[in-house]
Amino acid sequence: MKELVRTNDPTVIAFATALLEAEDIAVFELDVHMSILEGSIGLLPKRLMVRDQDHFIASAILRDNGIGPHG
Repeated sequence: MKELVRTNDPTVIAFATALLEAEDIAVFELDVHMSILEGSIGLLPKRLMVRDQDHFIASAILRDNGIGPHG
């Protein structure tokens, strides 16, 4: 798996996930439960991961929709 996006913004995560799932690209979200450690202040970023073979096309889809590699 390769990292596609790293961000603190939950709207970016939701938008990116929706875009990729619409194209049948499997997305896995990491660091979802880190808010337990940080006290729910949104300090630690979440990461979206995709399969290695989907990374190129997923990056292009997000770039075309204004989402960069780090939110």
